[in-house]
Amino acid sequence: MRPMQPVQRGARSLAACLKADAGLARLTGHADRLLRMQRLLEAATPLSSGARIANLKSGNIVIHAANGAVAAKLKQIAPTLVDVFRSETAEVTGIEIRVQPRIRGLTKPGKPRHATLGENQKRGLTSLADSLSEESPLRAAITRLVRTAA
Repeated sequence: MRPMQPVQRGARSLAACLKADAGLARLTGHADRLLRMQRLLEAATPLSSGARIANLKSGNIVIHAANGAVAAKLKQIAPTLVDVFRSETAEVTGIEIRVQPRIRGLTKPGKPRHATLGENQKRGLTSLADSLSEESPLRAAITRLVRTAA
């Protein structure tokens, strides 16, 4: 029995499929422009980790800054950034900067860590707890810490 050969039926790349439809071709072209501008932003400023190109509409580039400090710095260097973007494409007339914090809740939270104490630290804390009065809240907290520490 012969192994089956895959049938080649004029396979097209994903890019070719996206460009075949007029609406998708327009969207793909816009996404390509935004990606090129993001790369220009990354090359032009060290703030690129806190900023991303959000859109380009009517010649205005919209940049989302991760926080107010990044937004303030981007506003200071906006004229220089306009020149950088214009060198690549003539359609840029201005920059709009908005603070848009990234959502951090999407990442999985790490496991809670327990305190790690060596034997010397445990002895020292136990000695400290013993020197405190029986009803001291600090003594109870230190005793719990020593008991739960790995």
